[in-house]
Amino acid sequence: MEQLKDTIISEPLRLFDIKVFNPEDFTELLVRLALNLLVIFIVVNFIYSKNSNRKDFYFSYFAISITIFVMCFLLESVKLELGFALGLFAIFGIIRYRTDPIPIKEMTYLFVIIGISVVNALSNKKVSYTELIFTNTIIVALMWILEKILMLKQEICLVISYENIENINIQKKEKLYNDIQQRTGIKVKRIEVQEINYLRDVAKLRVYHDLKGIDGNSNTF
Repeated sequence: MEQLKDTIISEPLRLFDIKVFNPEDFTELLVRLALNLLVIFIVVNFIYSKNSNRKDFYFSYFAISITIFVMCFLLESVKLELGFALGLFAIFGIIRYRTDPIPIKEMTYLFVIIGISVVNALSNKKVSYTELIFTNTIIVALMWILEKILMLKQEICLVISYENIENINIQKKEKLYNDIQQRTGIKVKRIEVQEINYLRDVAKLRVYHDLKGIDGNSNTF
């Protein structure tokens, strides 16, 4: 009788053959989720925003990260780890071409966010927390190095309608560059002529320049 009583007490409470509360799994969820949110916060707040001067992707990055992490963690038992992860990248790759254009850098950070969330959620019991933390640290460090140490200049494009069509001449290249630089106040790197309308005396130009000027300030309008 006492043995039966001990067995009943040791058995976790179930509802429709599903455990109502599993302390071990719940603790693991909290630890992994906290680690994932910490890493995402560092990448988004201290690396991405500090170098891009943009905050319009904050909500998207955090929402996607949390959703992907929870979805992967709860579906881990389905044994779709690798295929599921690759499927997520394929889905977002398709979305990339069927929605409004997203800047390449923002899309790259999106894939990094998804990758971090998938790794933190789907790493199995064979991967220790030390290895998991080390992997996240390496990713954060590499992102910081690419943004800071290597000083990769971010080049952006400005599309303008230019009315001084007489300057659209290979022999007047320097005059064209100086005119646009004087008007916009930005250091022009190169100019591409997309369209010339001689009837209206207007040309459509793509002006490429660095995101940040020599003084470190943003060149964006």
